[in-house]
Amino acid sequence: MGWLAGLLRRPPLLHVATDAGSGSPVILIHGIASSSVTFDRLVPLVEPHHRVIAIDLLGFGGSPAPDDAGYTIGEHAAAIARTIRSLGLREPFVLVGHSLGALIATRYAATHARKVSKLVLVSPPIYLPTSTIGAPGERTAMGLYFRVYEYLRENKEFTIRAAARLARLSPIKNLLEVSERNWRAFVLSLQNSIETQTTLSDLAAVRAPVELIYGSLDVFLVPAGIKIAEQLRTVTAHRVEGGDHIIRPRMARVIATAIG
Repeated sequence: MGWLAGLLRRPPLLHVATDAGSGSPVILIHGIASSSVTFDRLVPLVEPHHRVIAIDLLGFGGSPAPDDAGYTIGEHAAAIARTIRSLGLREPFVLVGHSLGALIATRYAATHARKVSKLVLVSPPIYLPTSTIGAPGERTAMGLYFRVYEYLRENKEFTIRAAARLARLSPIKNLLEVSERNWRAFVLSLQNSIETQTTLSDLAAVRAPVELIYGSLDVFLVPAGIKIAEQLRTVTAHRVEGGDHIIRPRMARVIATAIG
């Protein structure tokens, strides 16, 4: 009956890391193994014109990590929804998601149509089952991603060491964290929200206009998923040449323009 208890459990309130500025609201949701510092280059560009709210995901940053959480897209989105309700916003808002946060933001926008005036997806890892990909090269690439993620999940010490090395090279302090503290949230979010996802069907259900922004050098993206997303009628795509998975200054400017 543990699964029933999980369904009935009230979603936890998440940590609101940033709530600054005034004007129409913009809500920011970061990705896996990170926190709201993801948006350090973006917030100064948006804050002069908007109320900017950055929320740490369930299990990451300053947010709680319940022992019984499965870290599915549904659970992440439910925690985001409760936290947004607690803010008492009286008007629709722009919702921005980066990486895993983009997948969660898509689920939220698909199920809370009246709340979201615009959805901005930054570097979304839109993955498909390998059996649905026709091009052999892209099918092989997708399979490789799944094998790499499985290796990371099953080799804890290697993954924590590798993440620490990458964190030292990051241009944003504390951008990446995989540690004993958030290991369970990392593994289950990877397995239950990224590797197992329904993002394209969620995206097809979004009524708000969608701005899709990604870097040409982003190694976490698979072209097959991005191509399908770009073809949806609500989606306007922006490819940032030379951009990678991190929100660096150039990408931050593109995102700020998309927010409006």
